[in-house]
Amino acid sequence: MPLLQKTALAALFATLLLIFVGAIVRVSGAGLGCPDWPRCWGALWPPSSLEEVDWERLDIEKFQRKRPGISKESLAAEFNPRHVWTEYLNRLTALPVGLFSFATLILAIVGRRRHPRVWRGALSAMVLVLANAVLGAIVVSSGLRPGVITLHMALAVVLVVVQVWVVSRSGVGLPQIRLPGGRRGWWIAATLFGAVVLEGVMGSQVREETDLLMRSHEGIPRAEWAGELEATLVYLVHRSFSWVVLVLGAAFFWATRGARGDLARLTRTAMVGIVIAQMVLGVTMAHVSVAPVVQVLHIGLSAIFVAAGSWFLLASRASPADGASPQRRSN
Repeated sequence: MPLLQKTALAALFATLLLIFVGAIVRVSGAGLGCPDWPRCWGALWPPSSLEEVDWERLDIEKFQRKRPGISKESLAAEFNPRHVWTEYLNRLTALPVGLFSFATLILAIVGRRRHPRVWRGALSAMVLVLANAVLGAIVVSSGLRPGVITLHMALAVVLVVVQVWVVSRSGVGLPQIRLPGGRRGWWIAATLFGAVVLEGVMGSQVREETDLLMRSHEGIPRAEWAGELEATLVYLVHRSFSWVVLVLGAAFFWATRGARGDLARLTRTAMVGIVIAQMVLGVTMAHVSVAPVVQVLHIGLSAIFVAAGSWFLLASRASPADGASPQRRSN
């Protein structure tokens, strides 16, 4: 495996890890563990107690422009050491994503004669990394404003797709997955991929609705206001649409049986397995318990599906028709 492809793969794995850690931040409510960005409570190394906070380093007036009504007293009341370190570790996890993405871009530019198009994908990935970093700062400064978090997640999905493209194009030749029955299987796979992404966006919006209800019903058990959440349109559509995803997953499994080629079995199994797992996790959250580990898996598995699905679609689109010569092509 060429160095460029190894570096691009490292950037992809770092991004998937960051999505899992970001899910932990989201589920634990630690998104505002550090009220400022890029520092945390005005320091490069976050405080472990309120007594360690240097209030002179915090620009309260700047906070008030973004979050009206905030004050030193309200910030002090929000201080939670566990949330502080959870959010800080999330930011540390973001560093390898930036470093590996930058290294991929440099290697792609240096080797652009051998891979003439890869550097554009690497540049796009780097721009997305920077854009999401800026958006992350906006998420913090806006006090977790609804809509901004969903956009933050959507950009992460686009980043994973671009990174998979760079990995697939930076090797010795294009990856190839040969599908039986022509292009029908590819179109079913593409429809399933789009449905899962759409379901993920709606899931993020459901989480935003949940956060709003938690704030407006502070101190009240979830069981007493869960009915309000379940009556919202986005929750009802999200729940019902999961059955559409399950049916598409079954159709994909049937249409692509016998697929051969680079990681064909692995990506196909991962895609179908994740669809089933997500259905089970969704039912668990709706009828059993909204356990933090279930929510983290629900978000993290979606990211892995995007990576596996992107590879499957790219490799099968680049492959020759079923029965044709499997000769690999150089990029």
